Amino acid sequence: MDLRIKGKKALVSGSTAGIGWAIADLLAGEGVHVWVNGRTQERVDAAVKQITQHRVGAKVKGIAADLGTAAGCAKAASDVPEVDILVNNLGIFEPMEFEKISDEKWLKFFEVNVLSGVRLSRFYFPKMLKANWGRIVFISSESAVNIPAEMIHYGMTKTAQIAVARGLAELSAGTNVTVNTVLAGPTRSEGVEVFLNNLAAAKQTNISALEKEFFASVRPSSLLKRFEKPEEVAAMVAYVCGEPASATNGAALRADGGVVRSVL
Repeated sequence: MDLRIKGKKALVSGSTAGIGWAIADLLAGEGVHVWVNGRTQERVDAAVKQITQHRVGAKVKGIAADLGTAAGCAKAASDVPEVDILVNNLGIFEPMEFEKISDEKWLKFFEVNVLSGVRLSRFYFPKMLKANWGRIVFISSESAVNIPAEMIHYGMTKTAQIAVARGLAELSAGTNVTVNTVLAGPTRSEGVEVFLNNLAAAKQTNISALEKEFFASVRPSSLLKRFEKPEEVAAMVAYVCGEPASATNGAALRADGGVVRSVL
């Protein structure tokens, strides 16, 4: 399918690895001018190099900024004043017992996972409305619906993203701007890979055994029965960013491997 977004400009937050990198890579393959983002110049440069090597002729630039802070978002707005596509992918996760989650931890998760997207959208959304074309996508999680007992603070932020996206979509009524959320399932991103390696070492087992145990006991409703690949989530995101997805607005779209059992 031709997504008909060649020449559009996109910023993907938190895109030096994992789902964010896969999204940036797919959009670059569609001829989009992509800005990759990460906290360090070294990571950003490496991600840009990877994409340009993978996608011959791709137009990719990088912006090193911590978009989990107000200062970082202000830098992005200054360095990249206009985009047609904004993918709010930046996010953190950490399993933790509820009673051990401090106020500071709650606030940190909210600022990184929610306010990063709010701040960037607050800057770019009005410009998209003025241009009468734009795409904003929040990368949420099945944890927004199935709040995980092992990281309630994370689940809260994923639910909040859906609410923000739907509210913005309401403000886009009658325009060619859409705002959607994509609910990813358990994905073998860089962060998850590190977590699994550490856990496997601690339990003196291997990742394959851990994966099998995870889907048997923690996410038994999964139909995929394995961790998703970042590109499997990115495919949904790329479609939503395209011109053919113009009738998809205000939606929470599931690319969750079938973890969520509800049909609505």
